[in-house]
Parts: sequence; C-alpha cells; structure tokens
Amino acid sequence: MTSAGRFAPSPSGELHVGNLRTAILAWLFARSTGRNFLLRVEDLDRARSGAEARQLRDLEAVGVGWDAAVVRQTERGALYAEAIDRLAGQGLTYECFCTRKEIQEAPSAPHAPQGAYPGTCRKLSHAEREIRRASRPASIRLRSDVTEWAVEDQLRGRYVGVVDDLVLRRNDGVTAYNLAVVVDDAAQGIDQVVRGDDLLPSTPRQAYLASLLGLPVPEYAHVPLVVNHDGVRLAKRDGAVTLGDLAAVGIPADQVRDLLLGSLGLPPGSLESSVSRFRPEELPREAWVWSVPRGA
Repeated sequence: MTSAGRFAPSPSGELHVGNLRTAILAWLFARSTGRNFLLRVEDLDRARSGAEARQLRDLEAVGVGWDAAVVRQTERGALYAEAIDRLAGQGLTYECFCTRKEIQEAPSAPHAPQGAYPGTCRKLSHAEREIRRASRPASIRLRSDVTEWAVEDQLRGRYVGVVDDLVLRRNDGVTAYNLAVVVDDAAQGIDQVVRGDDLLPSTPRQAYLASLLGLPVPEYAHVPLVVNHDGVRLAKRDGAVTLGDLAAVGIPADQVRDLLLGSLGLPPGSLESSVSRFRPEELPREAWVWSVPRGA
C-alpha cells in the first residue's frame, strides 16, 4: 500500500482559515515527501446537512486536492467493531457505566495522572455489572496497562502524555474518536499525520492503542493553530473567517490561499509551486494571529 498523508475534517460546518491552513500544511508535508494525500470525513459525531460538500468545495478552491475517493467514518463500522472484538479477545476491554458527572466527581486513583479516568468500573464483579446494566447502557473502555506513553513529533520532538482507560465505544453505540482514527489511518495506509497542535495530548493514547492492535504508528507533525487577537483558537464567531464570509467582503479564495502561504513563509501562487520550497524545519512554531486584510 502506498504511503499517504491526510486531512480529516468533521462536517459540522464550514471550514475556517485555521482549518484550511492545516489542510494546506498536511498537503505540503505529504507532497514534499512523495506521499499520496487522502481525505477522510470524520462524521461519526456531528454532520450538518450540506457541510461536507461545502468543505470539499473550499479545499479545492485553495488548491488542496486528494488522490482517492473520499472515505467517511459512518461507512466503516465493521472495521471498528472488529478492532474492539480483537481487544476484547485479549481481555483488554470492560464495560463502564459511569456518567460524565460521576467521572468528574470521583476521587482519582492513587498516583493516577490528572484528568485520567479513575477506574471506577474496572473491577466490578459480574453481579455488579448486571445491576448496572438494568439501569443504563454501558460504554466499552480499554483496560490499559500503562499510565503514559511517548511519541515522536517532527516539530515538537519527544512528547510524553497521559494514557488511561479510554473509551472505545460510547454508551450510545458510536465508536469513539481515538479508536476510529487509529483504525482508519492504518486501513488507509496513512503513515504521516499532520494536524493542529491542540490534538497533541491525545496522540499518546492513539499510539498506544495502535501498538495493542499491532498497527503501525504514523509519523506525527502537530502544527500551530490560527488564533484571534485574544490568543484563542479561531472560531466562526470571530467574524469573516470562512471562504464564504471572506468572498462576501471582497476577498477571493486565491487571495486567502496566498495569505495562508505567506503565514508559512512561502511565496504566493499555487500549492504545487510551494512544494519545492517547503521546509518543515523552517515553519513558524508559534500560533498565527488572523486579521481580515485591510480594505476588505
């Protein structure tokens, strides 16, 4: 299978310039290393009508193309179920009946990392599980043997993060993100993951899960986000931040593309013309503050 990078948006609304900048970076990382570039729609959780089509349109408008048919997570349930069954067969799963509130209010286990699941349901007896099943559905958690795991990141170096008994399948039957992304990347031959650095803390969990499933761990590069003037991650409430909004104030997609390339230290023009100039080690390491261009 040919190696590949990817971009994997959630179809909850239009992409903003922060999303588009990350997509351009993922494309440049892939192309500059001779990889294919794939697109996966992560629609397990929320999917707003028409959002996927608008996202695909906007990616193409700034020059991001992909090399195979778009994959959607809602079409891949059998792969996720197989992975959970494999872990269950190794004794690495258990049912959890905790609500979010109960987890927040539960005392942490001794020496457990801050924010880790406290293991409330880990040692329930068969009888205790039967009682709880009668009152609420169960999620499925991983029975982790570690509390932390290390990954190597191309931009951040070695990163050690918390690993706990993470959810594999929610109590509504929906596969959890951490499992789905691991299974999907392996199934698609994705060996390079470029995404926002807000996702770095979840990466050790995913790498550990891949190791349990006998799947390859991708190369990671977590890139700085785009933020507003308050230093907060950019969101649609920050004004003209989508291609549609910007077009309405006189800024076409090719100008947005050039602004995003400029924020990466690259000259204006097509993405293809930037591939030979792209140097990951020269990328800015701080967040980029978005401002609507003057005169818009």
